Amino acid sequence: MNKLEEAIIYATIMHQGKIRKFGKIPYILHSLEVAQILSTMTEDEDVITAGILHDIVEDTDGTMEEIKKRFGERVAELVASETENKYPNEDKCATWKRRKEDSLLVLKNSRDMGVKMLWLGDKLSNIRSLARVYSEQGNRMWKEMNQSDPAMHCWYYRSVAEILELSLNKTGAFKELIKHINSIWPGTFDSEKARYKKYREVSVEGCKLLGRGAKGDVYRYDDELVIKVYNDNNTYSDVEKEIAQSRKAFILGLPTAISFGIVAVGNQYGAMYELMNAETVSECIARNPGQVESYGRIMADLARNIHGIEVTNEDGFPSVAERLCTYIQGGVGRENHELAEKCLKLIHSLPERKNLVHGDFHSGNVFMHGGEPYLIDMDRVAMGHPIAEIADLYYFYVVLGEKEPSVVEKFMGFSYDTAKQFFETFLKTYLETEDVDRLQEVTEKASLLCYARMVNKLHKKDNLSERERELSEYYMKKVEMLVQKLDTLEF
Repeated sequence: MNKLEEAIIYATIMHQGKIRKFGKIPYILHSLEVAQILSTMTEDEDVITAGILHDIVEDTDGTMEEIKKRFGERVAELVASETENKYPNEDKCATWKRRKEDSLLVLKNSRDMGVKMLWLGDKLSNIRSLARVYSEQGNRMWKEMNQSDPAMHCWYYRSVAEILELSLNKTGAFKELIKHINSIWPGTFDSEKARYKKYREVSVEGCKLLGRGAKGDVYRYDDELVIKVYNDNNTYSDVEKEIAQSRKAFILGLPTAISFGIVAVGNQYGAMYELMNAETVSECIARNPGQVESYGRIMADLARNIHGIEVTNEDGFPSVAERLCTYIQGGVGRENHELAEKCLKLIHSLPERKNLVHGDFHSGNVFMHGGEPYLIDMDRVAMGHPIAEIADLYYFYVVLGEKEPSVVEKFMGFSYDTAKQFFETFLKTYLETEDVDRLQEVTEKASLLCYARMVNKLHKKDNLSERERELSEYYMKKVEMLVQKLDTLEF
């Protein structure tokens, strides 16, 4: 008996007596349908076997250990990617969105094509069933489900499709998934997505790395073009969103490069920009550290230009305060709730400002082109108080290297001493002052947000090493000292 045959028998026994939510058909037929869909995309026996077994742990008494023992570690890993945390002591309706968000994060972070195909097979089988029932019952269908809001189901299926698109948009299964999504929720996707689409494929092999940002790396593609390659967990809509943000910022007067095309770079998205003979400010400083103060002044003038633009809620930019609060809640809040509340109070007490802020402002995201600075990496553009931008700069040039200077040196491409000199010049120029007390005051306010951000950065891992625990304690002491000293973040 081969692995597939054994999986069919095992799944049939484990799902015995269970029926699907709609139609009262034996549950095993769903598992077999998923396997059949997978067989149209791959001949990988482990992936197809996982399709047969994907609901065993979630919906039967079967265990991951048993699957691993019977069918191997690879099959078990694939099944695990599709197995939700059920939060057994909580109501299914109440945990629906949390369970879906947890699962989507697993899919988004996976580089395994087998995982992506398994998800596509399962979701296509599910939405075939939904589409069939929807054609008969319409919106009455949702009342029988744990989540009765059709908009939430739309969000979930749209999110899955966006994550899978670059890898699997050429498959018939993906096109059918889009067709069913649009039939239940008309207009969710451009109808072109349900047809064959091939993105222009480019390679950055051998291309010079110009800079690193929060969402991807920027390369010099040729003499005229640069390309931003987005991290694996960015979807097509993430790239579209950043390009749309860039256009809005450009219209408002920001000197920003506009992407003219989305491309595929392996299994990642890329955005092309026309920037002939342009260098990042980081490259310019690295090539000529003696000019660091000149570039500090250029960046300060650019920052004042950005912050001098006032926007409205209708412009659609998020509040930068929300990002700052996330840093507090994700780091300090996990260590000391009372201290986190004091930090949040300082953020919330900032006067409401409608100034534009870039959100990822550093010399690796600014190109010198024809003697003028041009911004890229616009996905974090927001509105709010400029202290957030000052804090970002202090974070990149000083705090990141406070314990490990090599981190800044690797990120920026020049020495830590040069980085500190850059920030000092920037702040003096931005504030238009040489007053030591004034510079110290603003630096301390920025540093509170920076140290909180460092704690958040460390806590992105579930389990901290001994060294990371020591660092967290150091940064927490800094936060505590500054909270006691400061009564406002306004400057």
